[in-house]
Amino acid sequence: MAGQGRDLGEGFPLFPEEALRQFAVEALLALGAPEEEAALVADGLITASLWWHPAQGQGLEKLFRYRRQVEIGGIVPGAPMAWVREGPAFALLDAAKGFGYVAARRAMQRAVEKAREVGVAAVGVRHSNHFGIAGYHALAAAQQGLIGWAMTNAKAEMAPWGSAKPVLGTNPWGIAVPRSGAAPIVLDMALTASGKGMMRWYQQVGRPIPAHWALTPDGRRTTDPAEAMEGPLLPIGEYKGYGLSLITDILAGVMTGALFGLSVFQDDANHDVGHWMLAVDPGAFMPHEEFAERLEALLQEVKRAPSIDPERPVLLPGEVEQGRMDQRRREGIPVLPETVRGLKELARDLGIPSPF
Repeated sequence: MAGQGRDLGEGFPLFPEEALRQFAVEALLALGAPEEEAALVADGLITASLWWHPAQGQGLEKLFRYRRQVEIGGIVPGAPMAWVREGPAFALLDAAKGFGYVAARRAMQRAVEKAREVGVAAVGVRHSNHFGIAGYHALAAAQQGLIGWAMTNAKAEMAPWGSAKPVLGTNPWGIAVPRSGAAPIVLDMALTASGKGMMRWYQQVGRPIPAHWALTPDGRRTTDPAEAMEGPLLPIGEYKGYGLSLITDILAGVMTGALFGLSVFQDDANHDVGHWMLAVDPGAFMPHEEFAERLEALLQEVKRAPSIDPERPVLLPGEVEQGRMDQRRREGIPVLPETVRGLKELARDLGIPSPF
């Protein structure tokens, strides 16, 4: 089919963006999602596919989990989400087991609306599900001229520094800053050095992983991905990443009323994930034009820093993903062969057309 036999240097089959987007929408509609929700969730999945390595597991393969959760009541399409607390600069959304992408978008949009009025606003979400890529939600604010910050808690895969027992999640952050006449800066990162998806990929291709990615169950550092799959993930920046993950779980889990630590994301029928969104209007601190000028002055200083390797220029957060997205829109989106097989089966089960 479309794109078969071509690659992006990874040897995976490629498919046109629009074909994958339409497939995702139709799959979500078949699972019972209203049209607005199907379009939003599909856009999140396609954005992940455009930005990230397919082995990171944030693209169309998420449809497998969504189907499983919908069938057992863990995700409720069209969930009756409700605002349970609200003030001039804050709000709390009960996601009622709805799609995480939908809950997070509603939360960030409410944060943006409030920040336009008061300068800075924070919105929490409880009783939600996996919200996809954090940068996607932060970018929603930057596209409206505000600084956005999105974070979520996640399944326990990181051990507290000095332990080998997983207690905290990868707890990713997304921070996006608007620019005048250029793509926003988008920092999208997990608080672990890597994730299980990439370790599984290294295992499949027979390559060792970096020694700072994970521990064995008994607390040894390892470059063996098979051993790493059985142990905890290591945080970015050693104890610093552990501290950031803990604070994230406090804000997104403890303070919202969602599950946290060892409880969150454990039961497919009740993930009860918590999110935390922040929107900042630069215009509350100075005129937008002045902020834009000062920002560009800083970015020029950063970009003019001489690179150690002439073949690897200094880049801003988000530039790699932007370049990857541009290339994939031209050449096609890579999809792992095992994901293609699973999506073919999903299409047959749901009775929808397949581009695979």
